[in-house]
Amino acid sequence: MKAMIKEIVVRNWQLKVLALFLALVLWIILIPEEKTFAEKNLTINLELVNIPPEVEVLDPPDTSLNLKIRARKRLINDLRPENFSARLDMSRASIYQQEYLIEASMIKAPAGVEIVSFSPAYVHVKLERTKKLEMEVVPTIIGRPPDGYQLAKVEVNPNRVMVAGPESKVRARDKVITSPIDASTLTTSTVLDVDLILPRPELRLLTPYPRARVTIIIEKADSRASGANGSRTAVRRSNFAQLDL
Repeated sequence: MKAMIKEIVVRNWQLKVLALFLALVLWIILIPEEKTFAEKNLTINLELVNIPPEVEVLDPPDTSLNLKIRARKRLINDLRPENFSARLDMSRASIYQQEYLIEASMIKAPAGVEIVSFSPAYVHVKLERTKKLEMEVVPTIIGRPPDGYQLAKVEVNPNRVMVAGPESKVRARDKVITSPIDASTLTTSTVLDVDLILPRPELRLLTPYPRARVTIIIEKADSRASGANGSRTAVRRSNFAQLDL
């Protein structure tokens, strides 16, 4: 009996293997495509590259790009926005143009992934000419020294810095201030390195070192020069902003 079964199994085994192979090929060919592929929606950011010199992006544009992608089921669940990239070449952009066409060729996807559709078809980007202006640096002092001491002088270095930004955001009366310095506990002269704060977020400093050195001169108050009510003597005021809290 066993010999008979063995003879049946091995008889024409080459043809049986071929038949099995052909059946497998036909199954792969005829299986519905939707059984092996799936679609998924992703949101990525469109990167603006090669912005011309002396031109500024006025307001941060909405660069969100919604994708519908298609790939094999075993691959699609592992796909993330960081697997894709989209770049808009702005080298030929103009301050007179605000709508830019997004083309499918700008979107790069992993191998085996199809971009079915994307939106929007245009991105709104407003450009302005760059304006540069030298602005005064004004130290910001909070409070006053303790009783018996006075703020005699405040110096800052550098006292002027070059600033750039969209021309509508750079204004002649603007000033750069420093991060606040608390003078309420100072009884001796001191030197501090502080941050510079621009008047508007669209502006930037044209300096490799965005800080300033502030020298604060503290002197003992001259009680003889105080009034009967004990008020402090007048300060030889430098150009600084003082905030009494």
